[in-house]
Amino acid sequence: GLVIDGRTLEHVLHDSLQDIFLELTEKCRAVVCCRATPLQKSVLVRLVRNKLKAMTLAVGDGANDVSMIQVADTGVGISGQEGMQAVMASDFAISQFRHLRKLLLVHGHWCYTRLTNMVLYYFYKNVAYVNLLFWYQFFCGFSGTSMTDYWILILFNLLFTSVPPIIYGVLDKDVSAEILMQLPQLYMMSQ
Repeated sequence: GLVIDGRTLEHVLHDSLQDIFLELTEKCRAVVCCRATPLQKSVLVRLVRNKLKAMTLAVGDGANDVSMIQVADTGVGISGQEGMQAVMASDFAISQFRHLRKLLLVHGHWCYTRLTNMVLYYFYKNVAYVNLLFWYQFFCGFSGTSMTDYWILILFNLLFTSVPPIIYGVLDKDVSAEILMQLPQLYMMSQ
């Protein structure tokens, strides 16, 4: 692991040392920055995001973490004694730091699987409807006549094909929360 304080971080974030610092951080399992200013935090997250092309997650609990949370791809705010500024600027809010593991491993996995299945569902739905229109044009000799009334098209997208994704999004859990907490490697499979 690497522990670096704000004064040292100030020197490291100069253009000439950034690449060396990033090489060092890639070899560490954990990097902890202590006593860093809000600007240093946001510059560090931006540096990792842009130079390493990595997806970043920033976790903060106070007003000094807002700029870091906003720069990161995903921001998590912890509501606590330091106020609600971090929570208001974040994508997700949790009440305690120990809930971060469940947020990432359980809800992150479920979100990945639901989103991928929704993309497939909407792709299939639109391909099926456009395929129907395509073959209808052969039947009517490309005259430009409409196969369905506009109300049917609106109801098709609004009612008939919107209910399954809503039900699926609310109820689907491919793996239980307990198993996802016990086997963190399942998170990698969903990616």
